[in-house]
Amino acid sequence: MSEQLPLQIPLGSVSFGDLQRLSPISRNYGFDRGTPVDRYYIEGFLARNAVCVHGHVLEVANNHYTKRFGAVRVHRSDVLSLKASDRNATIVGDVAQHGTLPERTFDCIIFTQVLQYVYEPRTAVEMLYRSLKPDGVLLATVPGLTPLDVEAWYWTFTLPGLYRLLEDSFGPNTVVGEAHGNVFAATAFLHGLAVEELDVAELDFNDPHYPVTVAARAIKRATS
Repeated sequence: MSEQLPLQIPLGSVSFGDLQRLSPISRNYGFDRGTPVDRYYIEGFLARNAVCVHGHVLEVANNHYTKRFGAVRVHRSDVLSLKASDRNATIVGDVAQHGTLPERTFDCIIFTQVLQYVYEPRTAVEMLYRSLKPDGVLLATVPGLTPLDVEAWYWTFTLPGLYRLLEDSFGPNTVVGEAHGNVFAATAFLHGLAVEELDVAELDFNDPHYPVTVAARAIKRATS
């Protein structure tokens, strides 16, 4: 950010400009303007962990990230969907239900922006854990400060909350988490501005009090 410390702006002299409005600039998270702010953080997280995307990979709704970040390291790609009519789907069902996912099957699971839609996220994480091979990796992202899909959204998350949720299934010392965002990035995202309209240097400054995206890598440790 151009200023990392609070500016002492006199009372009544703040200029709100285009943000002084009761409706956001975009209600589509910024997709209609370019790349949404949270996708900048999600894709950065996946890029930093791209080496984990290999072998047999599971993704939700489509396999765009599997192909983008796994490329030739992936020898089989599966897609999970709730809808049998989804042409992308190779596995159909609720991730939180026993039997939807095969056990000890995947080397990597890409699970971006899904847990907020699952009413029982603890059960979902347990099913994901069971479906990984020993030494398999879960790459998960969840929303922090964000516009809501009010018809289907159950939860938002904090970094400690995601840590605890994953460690309850994966065990201690298996999770590496990170939170990204700041008050400027959160404001831009809430208004639906796109990354292309912003200075990425301002997005790269992280303030733990204003996380837009929370992410974690969890490893299923092989047992002796």
